[in-house]
Amino acid sequence: MNSSLHGARIRLQTGLFVAGGGMSGVAAAIAAARNGLHVMLCQDRPVLGGNASSEIRMHISGSSVRGKALETESRESGIVEEILLECAVRNPQRCAHMLDLILYEKCRAEPNLTLMLNACVVGVRMDGARIASVYVNRESTEQFYEIEAELFADCTGDGRLGYEAGAAFTTGREAAAEYGESVASDNRDAYRLGSSLLFTSKDMGRPMPFVPPAWIRRFSEEDLRFRQHPTWEYGYWWVEYGGMRDTIKDNEEIRDELLAIMLGVWDHIKNSGHHPESENWALDWFGFVPGKRESRRFIGQHMLQQGDIEQAVDFPDVIAYGGWSMDIHHPAGIEATKEKPNIHPYTPHMYSIPLRSLVSANVCNLLFAGRNISATHVAFSSTRVMATCALMGEGLGTYAALAIREGKPDDGWRDGELVRAVQQQLLRQGAFLPGRLLEDRNLASEATIAASSERENGLAALVVDGYTRSVHGSRGVRPDLTAAGTHRWMSEPGDLRPWLELRWEQPVAVSRITLRLDTGLHRHLALTHADDHHRTMAWGAQPETLKDFVLLAGKGGSLQPLAEVKDNYRGLLQFDIDVQEIDCFRLEVISTNGLDHARVMEIRCE
Repeated sequence: MNSSLHGARIRLQTGLFVAGGGMSGVAAAIAAARNGLHVMLCQDRPVLGGNASSEIRMHISGSSVRGKALETESRESGIVEEILLECAVRNPQRCAHMLDLILYEKCRAEPNLTLMLNACVVGVRMDGARIASVYVNRESTEQFYEIEAELFADCTGDGRLGYEAGAAFTTGREAAAEYGESVASDNRDAYRLGSSLLFTSKDMGRPMPFVPPAWIRRFSEEDLRFRQHPTWEYGYWWVEYGGMRDTIKDNEEIRDELLAIMLGVWDHIKNSGHHPESENWALDWFGFVPGKRESRRFIGQHMLQQGDIEQAVDFPDVIAYGGWSMDIHHPAGIEATKEKPNIHPYTPHMYSIPLRSLVSANVCNLLFAGRNISATHVAFSSTRVMATCALMGEGLGTYAALAIREGKPDDGWRDGELVRAVQQQLLRQGAFLPGRLLEDRNLASEATIAASSERENGLAALVVDGYTRSVHGSRGVRPDLTAAGTHRWMSEPGDLRPWLELRWEQPVAVSRITLRLDTGLHRHLALTHADDHHRTMAWGAQPETLKDFVLLAGKGGSLQPLAEVKDNYRGLLQFDIDVQEIDCFRLEVISTNGLDHARVMEIRCE
């Protein structure tokens, strides 16, 4: 990256410019940087994470709500899992700011990534149908930047970068007839999903009166009859407002009204007389930044729609997947007191999201990921959740790196061979794509595999069957896109020192060994301040994951240590070794993080 000072404007150059530091932007920037591209990530807030940050504190949700052990392992992997596993281990106290720190550290750790916080995109310079540069203002340092790049990614949620570039977009709700969507409204309108403010509170062990401001909204138990509020340690998503307004232009007024609503709900809990057991509870944090759900949605090369999700269409350019329900909120939010706050028709399968829905229809070097992708209001209601957004971000960043490397930044999405290369790289990075398996040569599959013990449904040979999770169960991947089975080695519980061994008839040259371990992908994992939700998780290292183990390799009956791993919690581990000929590789397990037997999903030798 080059820079020069020209008057009051600082000029910079980079390969990929990412606007927006939520989960999609962070994943996009990290993925591109790790694939060798120089990246600049611009975030208009002092912290990363967007709706997951300490400023808003929404937990990261996605497809993992569908999970069932050894059948439907739907949790998002890749970069988002890397982040959440680290948060679970380093943040036992569930501190919101620790996730801010982990995201910051992840970005700072990448030598190809330049992070700009408190910096806002305020304009662009166009060169025909291409973005030539973006203008970025950072008030905290009184600096104004012009940044050139080959590709630009709008991960801002609101679509600020694309809007400045004149990218085609839509807002509001499509009519049912436009895309044949059975759960859409009869007529097109400007209504959207509203925004929310959350809070946290504590039991202080003594009476804690709440004196409300005069300007709060007042709610009766009848007003809240469709909005459950049995616990008080964490706020409510249904404290929602603004869907019938412009969620961008009216954001400040929406925030003011949400404060009145949120404090009004707390006043109801504390002072209405319906919840006397709340006497000792007090607010200890509440947000001033609305958690926004919907604003602009760009028009891309494909508009994802209800039928795509319900049929789990096998897109040839699948770049990510989703699985959240079509979670359609009432646009009036909490003011619709006589109606349920949302409907959520479940999607029958984990579904694919195509790269084309991340590529602008009219600005040739603009990509987008997150809640602003090319999707109808109905389809967006499923794709908008943060774990799904992070998967799209990783897909975008990986594509951007490979497209620029191949000299096809503007139209690489049209090149089927390039798209397949992107998909293969995503799989190598630990991501999952429905119906896609790694296609390169795995020397491990050419070996004879043995183990100290194995189960009938967990044979040692399954570590080379090509599958890295089980998704054949209820609400998993479309049946024709996967194969039933556990797809992992599982030792017997009584095996106190389990081992797995690969032997080749003739020595093979190996330079890298990759292990993919079980991290409980059927189970939701996210930083949450809701105690009931937290109790459904294994917060910390996942019990299925190998904790301490040794790798050995050699030739002619002599095995030498390759690596000794201690206190592991990661699911994907790669060991780069000096190229050497071996005829035996052995994994010896010392301990797991809690499970009574060893599990390994995949071994790859290259």
